[in-house]
Amino acid sequence: MKKVTFLCLALLTPIIAFAQFTQTKSYIASIGSIVQMLTVIVMGLALLYFFWGLAKFILAAGDEKKIAEGKSIMIWGIIALFVMASVWGLVAFVGSLVGVQQGQSLQNVPGVGGLNR
Repeated sequence: MKKVTFLCLALLTPIIAFAQFTQTKSYIASIGSIVQMLTVIVMGLALLYFFWGLAKFILAAGDEKKIAEGKSIMIWGIIALFVMASVWGLVAFVGSLVGVQQGQSLQNVPGVGGLNR
C-alpha cells in the first residue's frame, strides 16, 4: 500500500509543481468564494440556534429544566456568534496590517518567475 501511495505521489508531483498560474488563481478564487458562502451559512445557523434557545426559554412556561436548557442554548449561540465575528474581524485587521484587503483581486498575487502568464 505504501508503494502505491508513493508511486501516485511521485507521478503527480510534476503536475502540482508545474501547474499553470491561471489555474492556481482560479482554484484560489473558487476556494475563497466557497469559504465566504460557508461563513454566511454558519453564522446564519448560529443565529437560528440562538433563536431556537430563545423560543425554548419563552415557551418553557415555568418548567425550570426547560428554562435552563433554553438559557444554555442561547448562551452557546451567542458564544458562537461572538467567536465567528471576532475571527472575521481579526482576519480583516491582520489583512489590513499586511496590506491585503478582503475581496481584493488576485491579480497581484506573487508567483514564480517564468510561470506567470
